[in-house]
Amino acid sequence: MGTLGSRMQASSQDPEEAVETACASGKHGCECRKRKRTAHCDCDSEPDEEDALLDTPRRKKLKSTSKYIYQTLFLNGENSDIRICALGQEWNLHKVYLCQSGYFSSMFSGSWKESNMMVIPLEIPDQNIDTEALQVVFGSLYRDDVLIKPSRVVSILAAACMLQLDGLIQQCGETMKENVSVKTVCGYYSSASIYGLDSVMKKCQEWLLNNLMTHQNVDLMKELGEQGVCCICRADVMEPLIQSSDLFVMQVEMDVYTALKKWMFLQLNPSWDGPIKQLLADADTWLCKRRTELGEEEPFLKTEDGAPFTPVFRHVRLQYIINDLASARILERDNILPPDWLTSVYKSQWFAMLRTEHDNDNGPQDANKEEFESSSMRCGRKLTKDGDYCWRWTGFNFGFDLLVTYTNRFIVFKRNTLSQPCGGAVSLQPRRHLAYRLRLASFDNSGKLVCSRSTGYQLLTLEKDQEYVVMNLDSRLLSFPLYVCCNFQYTSPHMDRRPDAPEPESSARSVS
Repeated sequence: MGTLGSRMQASSQDPEEAVETACASGKHGCECRKRKRTAHCDCDSEPDEEDALLDTPRRKKLKSTSKYIYQTLFLNGENSDIRICALGQEWNLHKVYLCQSGYFSSMFSGSWKESNMMVIPLEIPDQNIDTEALQVVFGSLYRDDVLIKPSRVVSILAAACMLQLDGLIQQCGETMKENVSVKTVCGYYSSASIYGLDSVMKKCQEWLLNNLMTHQNVDLMKELGEQGVCCICRADVMEPLIQSSDLFVMQVEMDVYTALKKWMFLQLNPSWDGPIKQLLADADTWLCKRRTELGEEEPFLKTEDGAPFTPVFRHVRLQYIINDLASARILERDNILPPDWLTSVYKSQWFAMLRTEHDNDNGPQDANKEEFESSSMRCGRKLTKDGDYCWRWTGFNFGFDLLVTYTNRFIVFKRNTLSQPCGGAVSLQPRRHLAYRLRLASFDNSGKLVCSRSTGYQLLTLEKDQEYVVMNLDSRLLSFPLYVCCNFQYTSPHMDRRPDAPEPESSARSVS
């Protein structure tokens, strides 16, 4: 009766309650599966108490298909239907994989004699390609990913271009852009120009614009223009750098001329080996020796040795060198530049000064970005650590004595007129106009940009002794040493500017 009563009691339960009772019984079998499918069961999702006490082994990752294919078909060469011979080495490969290459796809699908050959000798005309590069490139056809070492990327790129592997070419380009440094920039630039990677060329040029003068390096200056190692034409690399308003100039334009003088000396004396602090003195001694011992009277750029450097020196902005007496004397002493170059600049600057004094040229009031790009004054300063700094860049700037201050994360321009002593003439005109762009940057040890800020092109009007906050910096983004680079234009570029031109509506305007 007890058993019968128990059965009757169980049968009178609600179906869902019966399911819960069975699931909670602790048996290894799942009694709920015998019930109606509408009943809810958590057996699969909730582990049994016994299972929870056991150490369930982790799933072992099985060998991927890609790795198996690479090992079996490429490395072991199993079931190979074609043999490729190049540079004294052989690869047992498969046509179906080789057809991923545009080079082999055309070879096998056309009426070429190689389409039916079992052994194909490859001619390798490119000296950048070696057997190691071919091993990587052929192997890339059998696997999903390829590890490209920065030191090997040029050879792999050359082989990928020959075999027309667009994906691998793109990966080489990304590897190069991520690893531009003082040791790689020239080689990468040269290779990118050969194999048509415009984005890599642009990245290398950006690196050079930022680092050519901020981190001067003897080996880099030798390699920039060295024939044979990178096959870079001297003017092809240096000319656009010196021409650009984006060149990160340290100090003033005279330092651009000095850097070019040292670079020219190293190109003509590649065996020179010494500390960079001695480089300028040795370059000056070498120039002096040519003038005295060889009796050269004509400017160096007119000689056979100097002629190749003429296109680069053409882009030095001489108007911002002759505005300083000491710098003008060095130009005369060096006798590198043809006299007619200097004569035209002296004439232009004389008329600019007369317009400032007698024609009420108070500075640029209209946006002229093209003129600004080609002829603005370039100058810079290195701030080694956080602190208070105040400076002015040397040279006569048509009576506009501009003081630059860095303090409490603010950069401030001040038109000094009467408040601070000045070694030159100062304009007393009520208002002066200025076009400028200010950039800040910090770099890591490889010269890669860590952080940067820019004001963009601006027009500014300052009254006597007026200050203007140019930039307010976020301390979280500051990283020292900090490099400050400025472009300025103090006079109006328009020769026919009217003396009664209207004043700007506001004290500062952005140039679009």
